Amino acid sequence: MENLTRRHLLSGLGLGAASLALGACKGAETTGSDILKIGFVSPRTGPAASFGEPDSYVLELARKKLAEGLTIGGTKYEVVVVDKDSQSNPQRSSQVANDLINGEGVDLMLTTSTPETVNPVSDACEAAGVPCVSTVVPWQAWYFGRGAKEGQNDAYKYTFHFCFGVEQFHSAYTHLWPQVQTNRKVAVMWPNDSDGNAIRASLGPMLEESGYTIVDPGAYTNGSNDYSAQIAKFKAEGCEIFSTFPIPSDFATFWRQAAQQGFRPKIAQAAKTGLFPSQVEALGDIGVGVASAAYWTPTYGYTSSLTGVTSQDLGDGYQTAAGKQWTQQLGPSLALFDVAAAALTAASNPKQRDAVAAAIGSLEVETPVGKLKWGAGPNKNVVTTPILGGQWVPAAAGSPYPLDFVLCENSSDPNVPVAGKLKPYGTVA
Repeated sequence: MENLTRRHLLSGLGLGAASLALGACKGAETTGSDILKIGFVSPRTGPAASFGEPDSYVLELARKKLAEGLTIGGTKYEVVVVDKDSQSNPQRSSQVANDLINGEGVDLMLTTSTPETVNPVSDACEAAGVPCVSTVVPWQAWYFGRGAKEGQNDAYKYTFHFCFGVEQFHSAYTHLWPQVQTNRKVAVMWPNDSDGNAIRASLGPMLEESGYTIVDPGAYTNGSNDYSAQIAKFKAEGCEIFSTFPIPSDFATFWRQAAQQGFRPKIAQAAKTGLFPSQVEALGDIGVGVASAAYWTPTYGYTSSLTGVTSQDLGDGYQTAAGKQWTQQLGPSLALFDVAAAALTAASNPKQRDAVAAAIGSLEVETPVGKLKWGAGPNKNVVTTPILGGQWVPAAAGSPYPLDFVLCENSSDPNVPVAGKLKPYGTVA
C-alpha cells in the first residue's frame, strides 16, 4: 500500500515585494559578501490566502531575531529577508521565485502552503541551483508531483521539504473515527483536481484495507453549485461518516445543501478546508462539530530554536498582537526560519549554495512542529511531520472566540497531549 500511496499521490494537496534588511553589527560596514539573503514565498492573497494570514507576525518574529545577525566561521553576516506573495497562483509562484533568484540573489529560499505555491518555487530553485526548504504540502505531492520516480531516494540536490503525508492522514482518521460508533460507511467528496484524484487513488484504498466502505459518487468539478445527486446517494447508502478534500467555498456550498436536504452524518471530516477558525466560523451553526486535522497547535511541546519562542507563546503572542485566534499555520511558517538559520550556520560557507544544500541534507533542528532530522525520512529530501485529528467545538466560557479546536488523537506524535474525545456531529454544544 505504501507503493500505491507514493505512486498515486503525485500532486496535491509576503506582503507584496517588501524586503527588510536587518542585523548589521553596529559600527561595522558590510559588503555583499557579508550579507545573507533569505527569500520567503507564501500565498497572501487568492484562494489559499488563509494560509498566509499569520505571515506578518511570523516574519516580525524572525526578522527581530535575525537583526542580531549570524556569526558563521568567524564572520558576522547581516541577514535580509525578502518576502513575496504567490497570489495562490502557480505562474505567479514561479515568477516571484525567479525574481528572488535572479533579481535579489537570495542565498536560501523558503516557501509554504499548497502545491500551487510550493512546487513551482521548488522547481525554480532546483533548476537554478538555489537551496530551498518548503512545507505544508503532503510530502508525496511535493516529491513525486515534481517528477521523482518510485524507488528514487535522492531526486533533488537543492530542494528539501518537511510535512505530513497520506500515511499520517490515514493514521489520524483510523484513530479518530472509532471514537464514535458508526457503520463504517464513508461518503466521500473528492474533486476532479490534483488533490482529489490523488486522494481517491491512495487514501481511499488505505481506508478500505482498514475496514471502511467508501461510497464515492465520482469526481466533481471545482465551483459546482448543486450537490443534490451526491447527497441523495449518501442518504440512500446510509453513510454515517463524511470525508472531503475540497476548496473552502465548495465545502461551504455542499455542507449547507446537505443540512437543507437532511444529510447528517455522525462524523463530518474535512481536510484542505476547516483548518482555520475563520473557515469554520463562516459556516455558522453547521460548522460546530466538524472534524479536522492539525499540523500544529499551541499545545505542541516544542520550541523555535531561532527565537526561543515556545508553541504556547507563539499562539498566545499572535492572538495578542493580531487580535485574531491562533492558526495552525504559525508553527510551520516559523519552523522554516528555524531551519534556515540552522542550515546557514551549519554550512561550511553560507555564501556557497552547494555548501548550504549539503548542510540541510544532514540537518537536525528543533522547531514548533517538532524535531526535524534530514536523512531519517522516507528519502533524502523529506522529513515527515505529524498531523493529528480533532474537532471544532464551542469555546469555553469567557473565551473571546466562538470556537476552539480540540485534539482527539495523537497517533502521529504521542508527545502532543489529547484534550478530548470525538463527539458525534450534531451533539456538540
